[in-house]
Amino acid sequence: MIRISNIKVPVGAGDNILHKKIANIIKTESFSVEKIVKRSIDARKKDDLMYIYSVDVKTELENQILKKNRNNNNIMLTKEEKYVFPCEKSSSKGLSPVIIGAGPAGYFCGLYLARAGFKPLIFERGKDVFERTKDVDSFWQGGRINPNSNVSFGEGGAGTFSDGKLNTGIKDRYGRIKAFIEDFISFGAPEDISYTNKPHVGTNELKKVLYNMRQEIINLGGKIYFNSKFIGYEKVSDDLLNVSVEQEDGVHIFETNTLVLAIGHSARDTFRMLYDSKLPMEPKSFAVGLRIEHPRTMIDESQYGDSDEAKTLPAADYKMTFRSSEGRSVYSFCMCPGGFVVNASSGEGQAVVNGMSNHARDEENSNSAIVVNVTPEDFEAEGCGKDILSGIRFQEKYEKLAYEEGKGCIPVQLFKDYVDGVVTESLGEIKPNIKGTYTFGNLNNCLPVYVNNAIIEGISYYDTKLKGFAREDGVLSGIESRTSSPVRIIRDDNLMSEIRGIFPCGEGAGYAGGITSAAVDGIKVAEAVASYINSL
Repeated sequence: MIRISNIKVPVGAGDNILHKKIANIIKTESFSVEKIVKRSIDARKKDDLMYIYSVDVKTELENQILKKNRNNNNIMLTKEEKYVFPCEKSSSKGLSPVIIGAGPAGYFCGLYLARAGFKPLIFERGKDVFERTKDVDSFWQGGRINPNSNVSFGEGGAGTFSDGKLNTGIKDRYGRIKAFIEDFISFGAPEDISYTNKPHVGTNELKKVLYNMRQEIINLGGKIYFNSKFIGYEKVSDDLLNVSVEQEDGVHIFETNTLVLAIGHSARDTFRMLYDSKLPMEPKSFAVGLRIEHPRTMIDESQYGDSDEAKTLPAADYKMTFRSSEGRSVYSFCMCPGGFVVNASSGEGQAVVNGMSNHARDEENSNSAIVVNVTPEDFEAEGCGKDILSGIRFQEKYEKLAYEEGKGCIPVQLFKDYVDGVVTESLGEIKPNIKGTYTFGNLNNCLPVYVNNAIIEGISYYDTKLKGFAREDGVLSGIESRTSSPVRIIRDDNLMSEIRGIFPCGEGAGYAGGITSAAVDGIKVAEAVASYINSL
């Protein structure tokens, strides 16, 4: 099979042009397109918008074409390679592995263990995705928050109520990313996630994907328990653990050889329990900031132009980076084209925001977090201590201040008023598109001074790259504080904790940063768990 890259196709040119372009490149009509490997948008020239394709083709003239193009780096031989899970369950030895958390890390760990015959037990403190959605909608409409069923907790993890972005910066030479994408498609995700440059699923599509994934795990012998909170573990012997789970009818003990901790980045009570149990952990840097909303049409026109062809393209995104005058990294995070800002709090007395889009990305506003790096040294300087849990206390401190500033709602402020340090009195042209109640407040009171200064510098600089980014009526909301886990649960080269049989996994454990990387880490941990059980 031949892979042909860097095929330029004008936007709006029609369905047949790709075939003609390929024929012109390899000088034959005798081929078939096996698949589109990648498609991205080149909008550097607004009057000449292009799709850039990479495709795999089959042809009987393969050797001849490769010989003629041996100096062309855009034409090369490729081989279809499938990811293969390295070990099936080898005997009746070993108890069912226990997995804590039904986010992408926990579910993909469970899926691959179930396929290999290990019959995992998955415990999720929250509800299934459909019941969870009811709780989240009720909270957004002004009801009380359910501390175990919200935007952070429940089937699918924190990624369920997000944009469902699947792009990732991790490297993978084993084919796990491709396997993950193929699984997602088989469970109902749109097929274009296999080739779009920045694939996304959308919250509305993720729900059916999760349901179908759950059914496969169960059909393969796995068990999934919702409303089941992990509250402790006990090391019984070298190869045996007792895991305590609080369920609706009381606390139950489950014996296992392996405990996978895919707990998510917001399980603060679990982190505290693990800290008290002396599980090796360390504090970790993360980032905090605010969400900013702009009109989707403004972002689209800035990125694509305003031609008829531009209007056929999907909602535009952006990625911004900047280093502040004080040396802080300032960057856009979890950009949501045509989406919502959502109240992502997971407990009482918190004001936390995140971004969410449905698959169509057709809401009036586009939003992104603008965040600033903070370190364990900052946690200590802010009076949050210098132990493993200092990052959690830092988050809690500023989430509480944001809650108080918004009087229980999400505090909102126009960019001009944020710069001037005054409470907004009325909106401009941009109307907030927020899931949850909001009110005007002074966001300067919700974050450290150095974070506020860096955000203002960053937004002002981004205006030189994307006209209108620093417009006075840009809507800010806060705070964005759950960009990644505030701790890392230490593991060795075998992906195991110092405590034998415990496998830290995914974003909450500090080894991932998004749906794809969390799922891939879940697959890696499944491999390690399978190998460990077979060695017992």
